[in-house]
Amino acid sequence: MATAGVQSELDELMSRIDAEFHGVEEKISQYREEQAREFESRQRRLEQFVEICDRLQDVWRPRLEAFAQRFRDRVEVIPAITKSKRSATVRFRSNLAKFELALTAMTDVDARDLVLDYTLDVIPVLMSFEKNRQLELPLENVDPEVIGKWIDDCLVEAVKVYLQVHQNAYYLKGHLVHDPMAGIDFPRYAAGATLEWKGSTHYFISEESRNAFKAENQIP
Repeated sequence: MATAGVQSELDELMSRIDAEFHGVEEKISQYREEQAREFESRQRRLEQFVEICDRLQDVWRPRLEAFAQRFRDRVEVIPAITKSKRSATVRFRSNLAKFELALTAMTDVDARDLVLDYTLDVIPVLMSFEKNRQLELPLENVDPEVIGKWIDDCLVEAVKVYLQVHQNAYYLKGHLVHDPMAGIDFPRYAAGATLEWKGSTHYFISEESRNAFKAENQIP
């Protein structure tokens, strides 16, 4: 049995240990309260993000619609909406490569900034190009004019890459045709005229070249 002196020391030890446990419990309680407040604050910022995206529809929707109209049946625009993200995937139709452009509006991890992301995938990759760019703006200071210009630059960049592919020898390999009158090779898509003759399709850079071929070969 412990003496009075030892018991006093044990009581003091237990008191100190209990104090440590109590201190940890207080920290845990404080942490929980802070996380709960942060969660509520983040939810409010996400609601603000949704409101901002709704307002910005007047900025990006007409641009994407005009872009799709410019390419007509060569482009497909696929929208996707979640609480924390807005995106549009633009797929280009081409017999040379697969093009997929993704424009995404989202928040950063803490939902304090609006993050706009541009990602362009080209398969197969046979040349270098800018694959990704981002614009980040505080939710409290979103400028529609800045965003409009950024989207414009992204769409123009995608068009540049699209056109570069259609002028690139690596992509055109196997897609070139020969004009027998002009004596030149050129991409099949650039043919100005064609002629079915003797079971084959002949390609010409212009109507004049085809007419000259018909005359030379006495084709009606």
